[in-house]
Amino acid sequence: MEFLRFFVMVKKDCFGLLEKVFPEGKEGLREIVRECFQCPGRVLCLKAALGTKEGLEMRSRNIDRAATSGMMGRLRRWSQKKELHRLMQRERVKKK
Repeated sequence: MEFLRFFVMVKKDCFGLLEKVFPEGKEGLREIVRECFQCPGRVLCLKAALGTKEGLEMRSRNIDRAATSGMMGRLRRWSQKKELHRLMQRERVKKK
């Protein structure tokens, strides 16, 4: 736990940057960079990257592409999109 506090205090330049820590691969799928597996702050970093505007937009596109079947699938998808919309709004307010 001590190390994580230290890591957060001295963040790397790539910390939370979606295109650096979770870029698109050759086949159009996102992949974690090999060097990130060695980093002790990788979980916090990836969570931070997915919480950025770009990360939220990526998650929204993934939900749009996902196939849904039946009423429950549509409701789940609607709920996920609504939550992402709220997070995007919160992110916009934070930047102002």
